[in-house]
Amino acid sequence: MASLQESVVSLAILCLVLGATTIIPKAQAQVTCGQVVSNLTPCISYVVYGGATVPGQCCNGIRNLNSMARTKQDRQAVCNCIKNGVRNSGFTYSKYNLNLAASLPKKCRVNIPYQISPDTDCAGVQ
Repeated sequence: MASLQESVVSLAILCLVLGATTIIPKAQAQVTCGQVVSNLTPCISYVVYGGATVPGQCCNGIRNLNSMARTKQDRQAVCNCIKNGVRNSGFTYSKYNLNLAASLPKKCRVNIPYQISPDTDCAGVQ
């Protein structure tokens, strides 16, 4: 059985480790591609088929995603997920479809720091 002194030292080390992980900012993005897909799924029908208005759930997803992406790393991760999603979707997008996708933030009145496009340089997103 561990002595009281060993238990106190172990507890102190554990507290230091846990405290350090909450104090030290993480350089990795916290927003996942799964979250991006989940938030943007309501936009697919508009981008694929067009329409007179953007669905409200689509705009809610864009707003939610924008509010989640607070850091540069998060914004770059979201940009890369969108870019890779467009490239790897299995669909061939026309210029019309790509323009619809690019217009979503403006139509939803959300200001994002990059253009939704398979050609966007996500490394330059601030």
